Amino acid sequence: MQTDLIEQRLSEHFPGSEVAVSGDGSHFDVRVVSAAFSGLRAVKRQQLVYAAVNDWIRDGSLHAINIKAITPEEAQA
Repeated sequence: MQTDLIEQRLSEHFPGSEVAVSGDGSHFDVRVVSAAFSGLRAVKRQQLVYAAVNDWIRDGSLHAINIKAITPEEAQA
């Protein structure tokens, strides 16, 4: 799995968001800054990100993902 594939997928699922992915192999750190997370609890935010890559998790391409999902306001704080 390559970071650019994950970035592309997340950018498609969260249009207009800021997406950053780092890592190698099957373990990645993901940061998504999106207004879509406004008013949502951390667990729900993570569920939305997981939903975008769940097929890769199921087939084993993506083994571990550390998610930071924040709003634009939280990113500026």
